[in-house]
Amino acid sequence: MPKHRVSGRRRAEPAQPAPRPRDAHRTSRRRSGRWAGGSPDRAGQKLAMAAAVSGLVLTAALPTTAAGTSASAAGTVPAPQEVRAPESASISFTPVPLRGSQDFDTQLRAIVAASDRPGVPLGVKGSLSGPLETLKGTSGFGHRVSPMTGLAGEFHSGQDFSAACGTEVRAAADGTVMSAGWHPYGGGNRVVVDHGNGLETTYNHLASMEVAKGDFLARGAAVGTSGSTGSSTGCHLHFEVLISGRPVDPMGWL
Repeated sequence: MPKHRVSGRRRAEPAQPAPRPRDAHRTSRRRSGRWAGGSPDRAGQKLAMAAAVSGLVLTAALPTTAAGTSASAAGTVPAPQEVRAPESASISFTPVPLRGSQDFDTQLRAIVAASDRPGVPLGVKGSLSGPLETLKGTSGFGHRVSPMTGLAGEFHSGQDFSAACGTEVRAAADGTVMSAGWHPYGGGNRVVVDHGNGLETTYNHLASMEVAKGDFLARGAAVGTSGSTGSSTGCHLHFEVLISGRPVDPMGWL
């Protein structure tokens, strides 16, 4: 006899839950993936977080170079600008000599240092002013054919400048007149000016002399007027430069 019947009791069977009605659209939603990975809002959040992380990684790995981009890399090299001066502008490329009150003294010291050697000491070019307003050289320093005798080999101790009779002759530099009078060796009316440190200048064949021995002359002061006294074939100025009594080429000083 079955056990239940022996006990006289029958254990009640637990009640089974009623089956849930089948959703006809559930299968189609699952297949379409609408609910894959959770709700639509949650899926969007994950996508946004992934994009943000990717962006941060790219930013850290590839820093921007916009601020440091060179002009050449960007292709924006500026074209050179042409500079033009106005047509009315006056432009000169001629060097202007600069001189101070001490220049001449400096050059005189160079003269003393070089007085025992032949030639013109360095740095003295232009240290003397022209004895005439306009210098037009005729017979130069050195050996020549004598204009008086026609014989070759005469030593010409100075530089001749063409000058009409009566042209004003000027002192080539500051100095003291050492002599002013007749020169017995062909210079005619001759003035000698001592500039110190062994440097002297002489002015020969003068028509007139406007200075006397002992006079102090400033550079450019009147010495006399040109003429043709002494051994001369016509009006001109014979100008000499002496260093310790030895004549040198005046053109190295003018």
